[in-house]
Amino acid sequence: MSSYPPPKAGSPSAAAEPDPLRLGLLYAVVFVEIGVAMPFMPVWLGALGLDPGLIGLLLALPIATKIVATRPLTGLIDRGVRPRTLLAAGSLTLAATYALMPSAAGIAVVLLGLLVVLNAAAQAPLVPSIDYLTLAAARRAPRRIDYARIRMFGSVAFLLANLAGGALLGALGGQVAVPLLLTGLALLAALVALGAGERAAPREPRPSADGPPPRLPRMLRLTIGAAALIQASHAAIYAFGSLSWAAHGVSAPWIGVLWAVGVGAEIVLFAGLARLPARWRSPFRLLALGGLAAVTRAVGLSVAEGNLVLLVPLQMLHALTFGATHLGAMNAVSNFAPDGARGRAQGTVGATTALVSALATLACGTVYGAFGGAATFLMMAPLALAGLALTGLARSATPAGRGG
Repeated sequence: MSSYPPPKAGSPSAAAEPDPLRLGLLYAVVFVEIGVAMPFMPVWLGALGLDPGLIGLLLALPIATKIVATRPLTGLIDRGVRPRTLLAAGSLTLAATYALMPSAAGIAVVLLGLLVVLNAAAQAPLVPSIDYLTLAAARRAPRRIDYARIRMFGSVAFLLANLAGGALLGALGGQVAVPLLLTGLALLAALVALGAGERAAPREPRPSADGPPPRLPRMLRLTIGAAALIQASHAAIYAFGSLSWAAHGVSAPWIGVLWAVGVGAEIVLFAGLARLPARWRSPFRLLALGGLAAVTRAVGLSVAEGNLVLLVPLQMLHALTFGATHLGAMNAVSNFAPDGARGRAQGTVGATTALVSALATLACGTVYGAFGGAATFLMMAPLALAGLALTGLARSATPAGRGG
């Protein structure tokens, strides 16, 4: 990434200059909270002695909530709400709901469920809002702001939270340890959001209040659909990867290593993407790489069983199946979303991906129970192939010179 002399301190341009470290810190604090909540909230719910079916319902509520809430909440940015405001308000609401959960669990499960829904709604716009800020900064200062390297902060934080969370929660002990830790992390995120906002950065143009909001162009809608299908092909791994590997004799430490290998490969891609030729960083090429890797990974996992010689390189493909696909979608939003609809576009990516992934996860549960892990992994290949097909349609619908 090239560099150039920064503006003099105190000048208007300096005030508006985006700070990559502040943006990276935003990703880090939000992803630490996600990295603790995702693996350990189910453990906490189990420690309450709840029925497994009820735990499943409480874990499904956030998915349904985010499908409904992500697009309208992130779309508030297009109506003049600052991303920093969404980040701070969402993080404060997260802190309040986490703090109240232990008491609510002791009063009534219905009250706990309401807090879970409010918690999910508060979390829904957080990552899309940081993506919005970072992509806007990259458009203003492309020589200083590299979206992939800044987003890498989130992946590193998530990995560290996975590794350290268990030890920290073990030291804290007790049924309130998980919500107590998450309350503190959410408060930290709110403080960072308030201190690392847009500052004097210019707002992007907004459409006239008299006319209808601008529509997302067809090529962007196709691209979002393609990314959602490719990302949904992770459903089998996320839901049943560990179970299947354990059933084939893979030890718990090695299962942890396999997950770490995937996130580590993703981090390497984010760190090194800028070194690739520009033509390989176009949205459609990134999505094509992600889709092809997802097909390969699905077929490979269907025959790998517990063979670590195969499983390790297949997990390394996560760099492409998740990382390249995500970067392709963000590149498309940055390039193709019209002014006044960028927030809605960010929210549409999140909501569409959540919806398709939820449906894929439900299907995986049925297939895994009836046919086992091999069939479940193989079932993900058609999803990735459908994503590749939509990628081709989106590229064909893109005016020459815009997609690459």
